[in-house]
Amino acid sequence: MSKNNGSILFRRVGVTTLVVAGMMLAAGAGAFAATKMTLIVNGQKSTVEPVSIKGVTYIPLRAAAEMLGADVNYNSSSKSVNIASNSDKSPLGNDGNKAVGTVNGSVITKNQLYSAMAEAGGAQILDNLIQEELVKQEAKKQGIVISDKDVDVEIAQIKKQFPSESDFQNALQQANMTLENLKKQIPMQLRIRKLVEPRAKVTDSEVKQYFEANRASFDQPEEVKASHILVATEAEADEIMKQLKAGADFAKLAKEKSTDPGSKNAGGDLGFFGRGAMVPEFEEAAFSLKVGELGGPVKTDYGYHIIKLTDHKDAKAATLEEKKAEIQKQLTSQKVVELSSTLLAELKSKAQITKSLK
Repeated sequence: MSKNNGSILFRRVGVTTLVVAGMMLAAGAGAFAATKMTLIVNGQKSTVEPVSIKGVTYIPLRAAAEMLGADVNYNSSSKSVNIASNSDKSPLGNDGNKAVGTVNGSVITKNQLYSAMAEAGGAQILDNLIQEELVKQEAKKQGIVISDKDVDVEIAQIKKQFPSESDFQNALQQANMTLENLKKQIPMQLRIRKLVEPRAKVTDSEVKQYFEANRASFDQPEEVKASHILVATEAEADEIMKQLKAGADFAKLAKEKSTDPGSKNAGGDLGFFGRGAMVPEFEEAAFSLKVGELGGPVKTDYGYHIIKLTDHKDAKAATLEEKKAEIQKQLTSQKVVELSSTLLAELKSKAQITKSLK
């Protein structure tokens, strides 16, 4: 019979198994307890107290019924036994009684797992799934298709926000995510963006106003690009300096000698940095050098540094024309975020949504 039938004798395996085994409701005088035995129903084990009548051992019907998620009730007036399915005990149907774990022989079922998860955060998860389905349906209606290439392009854009691949991977770990987790979230974000972007209009006036309010952040400060070799003692630093002045390769020595794990494999390269990014002693020495010049040893709390300046950028004031496209993109992204909740509210108001989480 269907698992949705409100009144059942037993699910398919229940009727067949119990009848063939000759199980019945134990009743009547003279019944006495036999040796405990293990009852196995749909893979679940339970210790039951059987009864023996005239040398025949019977298993209580109630024990098997309740293991199958049914309620058993005896009506004395009509001398009938009513067995009814209990949907609350079996939210996943027959499959819900399958074991997902055991503890010293006691089974933890899918139903128990489902109930615990539903109670802990089921409502929020259900709302998220509803929102995702609403967005999918609307995107399909508007002919919006997200390809694997679109996802890869978005991942590449996200990676550009990090100094290196290792920084990107570290950010994923801190968020308790993997790259595959991120890729699965991207299609939903892209669908929302494509649905909302037509509404996210940014005017020239807004761009100009934002530029004026944040001009300092767009200006290019003076920056230098340097490499360094870090060692523990001044004697080591002096010896390395002698080798460099004699023509030794800086990057090669950095890989061999430097104790800085963040730069040694890159030949000591620290990239571009502005004032305030490094410890004062190091910064003062680096900004005082000319491109190609060696400096040091410079003592800091980390040890002794030999510094080589490899590039320099003068401070430069930004112009609106240079930054217009960047600001346009940034403001559009902000509006997309703001309008996303409006879009979801509109889609919900037009949809027929039911919830029956238990």
